[in-house]
Amino acid sequence: MQIPIETALGERLGKAFEAQGLPATLGATARSTRPDLAPYQCNGAMAAAKQAGKPPREIAQAVADAVSGDPLIESVEIAGPGFINLTPSAKALEDRANALAEDDRAGARIVDEARTVVIDFGGPNVAKPMHVGHLRSSIIGDSLQRLFRFRGDQVIGDVHLGDWGLQMGQIITELAREKPDLPYFDKDFEGPYPDESPVTIEELETIYPRASQACKANEARMDEARMATQALQEGRPGYIALWRHFLEVSKAALKRDFAALDVHFDLWKGESDVQDRIRPMVADLVERDIATEDKGAIVIPVAREDDKKELPPFILLKSDGAALYTTTDLATILDRSETLNPDLILYVVDKRQSLHFEQVFRAAAKSGFAEDISFEHLAYGTMNGPDGKPFKTRAGGVLKLADLLDRAHRRAVARMEEAGIASDMEKAEYEAVADKVALAAIKFADLSHDRATDYIFDLDRFMTFEGKTGPYLLYAAVRVKSLMRKAEDAGVEPGEIRIKEKAEADLLYALDAFDRASATAYEKRAPNFLCDHAYTLAQAFSGFYSACPIVTAEDAETRASRLALAQLTLTQLNLVLGLIGLEAPDRM
Repeated sequence: MQIPIETALGERLGKAFEAQGLPATLGATARSTRPDLAPYQCNGAMAAAKQAGKPPREIAQAVADAVSGDPLIESVEIAGPGFINLTPSAKALEDRANALAEDDRAGARIVDEARTVVIDFGGPNVAKPMHVGHLRSSIIGDSLQRLFRFRGDQVIGDVHLGDWGLQMGQIITELAREKPDLPYFDKDFEGPYPDESPVTIEELETIYPRASQACKANEARMDEARMATQALQEGRPGYIALWRHFLEVSKAALKRDFAALDVHFDLWKGESDVQDRIRPMVADLVERDIATEDKGAIVIPVAREDDKKELPPFILLKSDGAALYTTTDLATILDRSETLNPDLILYVVDKRQSLHFEQVFRAAAKSGFAEDISFEHLAYGTMNGPDGKPFKTRAGGVLKLADLLDRAHRRAVARMEEAGIASDMEKAEYEAVADKVALAAIKFADLSHDRATDYIFDLDRFMTFEGKTGPYLLYAAVRVKSLMRKAEDAGVEPGEIRIKEKAEADLLYALDAFDRASATAYEKRAPNFLCDHAYTLAQAFSGFYSACPIVTAEDAETRASRLALAQLTLTQLNLVLGLIGLEAPDRM
């Protein structure tokens, strides 16, 4: 059997419903809400009662009679008003277990038709350090790109930097005040400009907030920054040279931060990469009467008659001719359409940008240059502190990502010391394990929540090795690895799987749910389904390990069978951990 037991049962019951003139979809089967009665259940008889004009128990009985004797099914019983409870046969369980053991994907199927998918996530601004506000987009986006690749799609992850807006003009004008003698500010300078940046990333991190604050406090300073931004975008050589320096030092710092999260991108593009497209794009949209003038600005009306709330026009150019990030987003869609030819573009951006993306998607649809592309805004909630507000430092500032990771590492070390974990390791290995534990705590805490909801960040709770946490999952994987080493030392090798004990069957049911979990996470763009599966699998293995000795089992066949189940569990658990961006150490 090469499909999950749940799916196979659903197909059998679907045919039985069809035999009664009812839709086959009524045969859909799921894990039972009463596992003490049976492992699987079907509720289709209740849904069919009105359509068939019969009592649900009568329909259920007819279905049960039709599938009775099927080699897949050991027993089928009717409960309550018409629930169909199903127990698979021992042979079905063993066939499925051995099929999973031979499958390097551990039962997870790929999509029928692969697509080219662009995932737009990350989105940090140049000249600013990454902070906790970038955490959710990075973690969620990375998990989704891993998942979509695993399911068979061609995935292109794009960091999409904010590298061309007003902040560039603000930094340039602030630097001109601090270092006016730099050649970048001399209009008569003919070059070449220095190869080395006049500022480090640390200096940029202080210049930018100072410049931003000065511009907010003084309208003249803001006008100066706007003029510098316009000069940059019009190609003033000195400003372009400075901007390239800012971009280079910022990218180096960003790549370090993303690497610390084990998050990687295929493309390191930004708003600046589509600047040459903006003017021709606007001219084309105006010529085709898609864009119009409104109070001096160039806009695309995107409101519809059936809108329940007012949707403002999409602004292409402001009245002073300046482009906005809305403009670069539309130009980026045009660029991706022509260079990447995607079927789907996913934007992993927080839910406060929902209006913006509704405008962008409607403008793209009206433009006609993205007719074959589907767009989705994968909105996510905020990561909050204990006060329920977006996470801040004790002083009320935004916490740098590097500082958060350092804090998590120190907390991981403390937890490991309390639990007596990895105490026999050399310092380098110990620190590497602590890094994995810290990252597991942060990532699993984020991904285990529904993407669209807010959640409270509680590092102490996330860092425990008990309960539904990332460190617990790492420890579970390490325990299986340790078991495999002990079995090898004892000369035990995995063999054909035989399901004889309830704990063995329960573990198989958990393993067999991987296909559904990965498919649901994929369809709903929701990594929390993977997290739920990983935790359920770890718990099922814990029950199996307690009830079913492996190395000390009484006969060789049982030892080989149970070791094969353990090996299968490790394979699948490693796959799931990889999909959520985690890696278990070899030992703890």
